[in-house]
Amino acid sequence: MANTERHEFSAEVGRLLDLVVHSLYSNREIFLRELVANAADAIDRRRFESLTDPFLALPEGAKIRIAPDKPARTLLVGDDGIGMTREEMVQNLGTIARSGTRAFGEQLVSAKPEERPALIGQFGVGFYSAFMAADRVEVISRRAGTEEAWRWASDGGGAFTMEPARRDTAGTDVLLHVKADAGEFLEPYVLETIVRKWADYITVPITIRRDGRDLPANEGTALWRKPRSEITEQQLTEFYRHLGHLLDTPWDTLHWRAEGTLEFYALLFIPGQRPFEPLELERKSRVRLHVRRMFITDEAELLPPFLRFVQGVVDTDDLPLNISREMLQATPVLARIRRAVTNRVLSELKAKAAEPEHYLKFWANFGATLKEGLWEDADYRAELVPLLRFRSSAQEGWTTLADYLARMQPGQDTIWYLVGDSEAALRGSPQLEGFRAKGTDVLLMPDPIDAFWPERVGEWEGKKLRSVTQAAEPPQADQEKVAPLLAALKQALGDRVSEVRATGRLTDSAVVLASGATGPDLQVQRLLRRSGRAMPAPAPILEVNPSHQLIQSLARKTEQASFRDSASVLLDLASIQDGDLPPDPGGFARRVTTLLGDGVDATS
Repeated sequence: MANTERHEFSAEVGRLLDLVVHSLYSNREIFLRELVANAADAIDRRRFESLTDPFLALPEGAKIRIAPDKPARTLLVGDDGIGMTREEMVQNLGTIARSGTRAFGEQLVSAKPEERPALIGQFGVGFYSAFMAADRVEVISRRAGTEEAWRWASDGGGAFTMEPARRDTAGTDVLLHVKADAGEFLEPYVLETIVRKWADYITVPITIRRDGRDLPANEGTALWRKPRSEITEQQLTEFYRHLGHLLDTPWDTLHWRAEGTLEFYALLFIPGQRPFEPLELERKSRVRLHVRRMFITDEAELLPPFLRFVQGVVDTDDLPLNISREMLQATPVLARIRRAVTNRVLSELKAKAAEPEHYLKFWANFGATLKEGLWEDADYRAELVPLLRFRSSAQEGWTTLADYLARMQPGQDTIWYLVGDSEAALRGSPQLEGFRAKGTDVLLMPDPIDAFWPERVGEWEGKKLRSVTQAAEPPQADQEKVAPLLAALKQALGDRVSEVRATGRLTDSAVVLASGATGPDLQVQRLLRRSGRAMPAPAPILEVNPSHQLIQSLARKTEQASFRDSASVLLDLASIQDGDLPPDPGGFARRVTTLLGDGVDATS
């Protein structure tokens, strides 16, 4: 046709379509779940927008229609939702997931077969799963409030087309031309089984065409308003999987009705597995807010960011149906609901923490996320601290702050901790040598957020939290023992260090870095540098071990020409021990090569 426009998919989209079709082949039925979910979202969005614009009101009997046509080998999934303009169709159907094709592909290839269907919904590429069952897909859509309709079509290859179309009412039709080997998806009973499995709790009516009639295919029950005694574990699990496009079982389920001055229903789930990273990086709660069973928004942020892993529904009669998103954020009712829901989740976690083996499964998945609340939310800081779990330099397994306090030595007034990139690196850090020698326990913290939150907590049970890199200066006698060497090192290193001093906290290593007592911790500085957001900070302190053979040897060579290179190598070695690269790797390599050569010559 003369009005047909041809658009090229990007190379990454073509790669993704190939991954979806071939890597998810054994889970073909997932395509119907995704198309139905998209249709339900479109209807919910139109219903919400009509609250402030009556012209967009849903037609009576709005629903999702599934219509197989065996003779034509087509499957139609249609809705009465908000629809799309031409520009929205090009943007939504012609470009790929916000999370990025490459990330999706990497996860898809590495995921276990049973995990792969969950990836589709989490990466926002659900529509493309239609090509698992279809060799050609057409989409006809008309935006509510407009008269124009457009047809998008593609065979899943390198391009798609756009052309004007006709649709009598607003909404979207997705027409699949079913593949020769996917004929089961033209059978009404197969389609009903899939809908019952994945979408039984979508509150929008779903019908399937059978023998010339559109028959109901889902129960559409507001599960969260039913008494717990009337709901089976299987129903809860299926609803949880429908909400989050997941295949695991929830670690915990919270189902209650709040009564009194504030009334609402809540059905919340704590997942049994950690979400895939692109979802985890979105720092917003997506718990769905309903008013009198009607979906309003999943952007009400009903839980703080540090509890964003919780999924579910909160439904209240205490808000008006026509409330706008702008008004919603300001209403005191929503603020009270937020507090009540957050307190309930934290109370549940506190109760579960009394079951160590069960709780540690949760901690492995979401402990790092939970710790974000210590940094950013003073209202809940005191409640979060008892939920923390740590590794320790003094014992295997996990420990709590209460356990640490019970193991403290007589007279110890500090809770010592060390932050790094991994537990293995922390256990081998020279920063621990002196503490081990004295039998002092140190908490090991390998998560990036650990570099920040102790500053906000400050102290616990009267004991100050302090990084071992900010340990106090050693006794003066040690300073005097190598005073000429310290002065020579400071002169050679200049402003690369703020101070050079002797330390008694090393037993096996020659040197270690320390930060000033008032400056930011070394790991904080390191993380900020890696993120490109370095802040002005004093140069580190270089601490040397007067008893180490290398230090004693250097003390006799302060007048040699090679001393400056030796001083630079010493500082670079201290940086490497802490997990940093030398600022000048090439210079470091040359200096080490020269010093090694000198050593070989001296012994030959």
